[in-house]
Amino acid sequence: MPDLLIELFSEEIPARMQPRAREDLKALVTQGLVDAGLTYAAAAAFSTPRRLALTVEGLSAQSMAVREERKGPRTDAPEKAIEGFLRSTGLTLAELETRDEKKGQVYFAVIEKPGRDAAGIVAEVLERTIRTFPWPKSMRWGEGSLRWVRPLQSILCILTDEAGATVVPLDIDGIVAGDTTEGHRFMAPARFSVSSFEDYAAKLKRARVVLNAADRAEHIKADATNGAFAAGLEIVEDAGLLEEISGLVEWPVVLMGAIGEEFLGLPPEVLQTSMKEHQKFFSVRNPKTGRIERYVTVANRETADDGATILHGNGKVLRARLSDAKFFWENDLRVVSQPEGMKILGAGLANVTFHNKLGSQAARVARIATLAETLAPAVGADPAQARLAAEVAKADLQSAMVGEFPELQGLMGRYYAEAAGLPAAVAAACEAHYAPLGPSDAVPQAPVSVAVALADKLDTLTGFWAIDEKPTGSKDPFALRRAALGCIRLILTNDLRLSLAEMFEKANPGADAADLLSFFHDRLKVYLRDQGIRHDVIDACLAMPGADDLTLLVKRAQALATVLATEDGANLIQGFKRANNILTQAEAKDGVEYSFGADVKFAEHETEKTLFSALDTAEALIAPAMKAEDFAAAMAAMAALRAPIDAFFEAVQVNADNQVVRRNRLNLLSRIRTICLAVADLGRVDG
Repeated sequence: MPDLLIELFSEEIPARMQPRAREDLKALVTQGLVDAGLTYAAAAAFSTPRRLALTVEGLSAQSMAVREERKGPRTDAPEKAIEGFLRSTGLTLAELETRDEKKGQVYFAVIEKPGRDAAGIVAEVLERTIRTFPWPKSMRWGEGSLRWVRPLQSILCILTDEAGATVVPLDIDGIVAGDTTEGHRFMAPARFSVSSFEDYAAKLKRARVVLNAADRAEHIKADATNGAFAAGLEIVEDAGLLEEISGLVEWPVVLMGAIGEEFLGLPPEVLQTSMKEHQKFFSVRNPKTGRIERYVTVANRETADDGATILHGNGKVLRARLSDAKFFWENDLRVVSQPEGMKILGAGLANVTFHNKLGSQAARVARIATLAETLAPAVGADPAQARLAAEVAKADLQSAMVGEFPELQGLMGRYYAEAAGLPAAVAAACEAHYAPLGPSDAVPQAPVSVAVALADKLDTLTGFWAIDEKPTGSKDPFALRRAALGCIRLILTNDLRLSLAEMFEKANPGADAADLLSFFHDRLKVYLRDQGIRHDVIDACLAMPGADDLTLLVKRAQALATVLATEDGANLIQGFKRANNILTQAEAKDGVEYSFGADVKFAEHETEKTLFSALDTAEALIAPAMKAEDFAAAMAAMAALRAPIDAFFEAVQVNADNQVVRRNRLNLLSRIRTICLAVADLGRVDG
């Protein structure tokens, strides 16, 4: 069985497109081969800045012959029906078979498709793949109609078996497939032929090309780490930057350069961001001081001077970039060092529109400050500090530094607040109030930070609810789902006891509080599902009072989930539902409500008396436990009813002939229902 090797050689492919392109090439080619009747053992795709490559091992030499029978119309059917059948099969009337069926003679088409050689199928599949490849952006060049991410220069396509390598015949807009490729653009530009994937990978490496992106990334990481360690420093890890750089070079050469002494006073994050965004440099940190003192750049070639010229050129560009950053930093510091400097810095927010229906950023800051002050006592924060933090938290949006590097918003607010002499809690809130942005972000826990972060998100949510700009389907242009999840994590992580309905009213009376609370509950279900709590368990707890207190709600749900994970808990659900169904049917039939009057003196069977006693015990335990919000104790007391309820149903017929006994037993079932429903709405639990 032959092995297939494909290489599509072009001008530089953007690094961000390479991972997806590898996946698409593998999927399109292998699926096309399978659809055409070929099988294969394994496949792998690779990329460098100048090539996409695919190897397919154990490809079948040809497709299987196919014999297809297709039933057609009757022989006496209208002529147009027969003509349509002939068109669909591609046969003539003389080539059809006539067979006897129950309703008369019927035409049958027997279509035989002989097996095809793999080479012909590969050529068709590869041409279709190239012409329909889903690049995010593509271009045309020359006079042809072919589109590719960058001009496609050559195609390598060979099938290799025991007899050797064979070129697959293929010509796409004048680009003829062959068995040759090129090495590194500068260090080994000559073309060379290959005979298999192993030969291809080995010759590329000799020609200064590392084919596998993961190998390039590992080489960069190892050399950078070792170089930094040798200098007594450490690399600031950045997985995204590492992946991007591995897609920019074919032969990575790691070089380390120094940052000018005059720039070492800049905040480390400023240095790191400037070097990453503009130069694609890794930052090198002094572990003793935390300062960024050097940088690592990755060249795409070896040089006679060991990279000295490259480092000199990069250093000149870096100096210009960092000079800009230093100017921004010093200019912003001059502003915030004045009395009321943070408010002066943020004065321009009055001219920045947040939303045309919700006013300016300054108006929004005023709302957040009022709400943060209101929330402060509930989160253990000083109201005055919470208000102050909210008033200055977004001032850095008007700074020159954040204007250049928007990703530093919040962080620069902390630096500027510290420079302005504001309390440490206020400065920390300037940075933390955006968090958490994603499901893996750390959640603020300092009281002032929590107050401002929660106020910020609640203002956003209630504001957009008030103007009816809610998420619809997959569309959420204002990231309201993320804001709701952020509120949920802030509340639960900090164990806050808040009435969301009251908070919505205080944040924006125009918001539909009930609808917004339902939205929060939907987000909460998603959040708790990831923690292993089922939707039906959450629904059972949502039906209880206090569902707008998320901390209370989650504690109840966690306790119920723990009980349901036990044998007693799971079986209790069955007993509860049986009792509830019998009681509901009896009440519907009799037209009365059996909700009181159960008396142990009418008990005829020992299991009835035992159940009476168990219910008295459970009721005595559950009521104070629920009042104390000790849901674990309440759930445990409820689960203890499992055995007496099971024994009762096994030994006793509820609908007895004696009506007094029947009523007493139905009232006993009502006690079961009432006691269980005091803990959670078990009727909503699956099982």
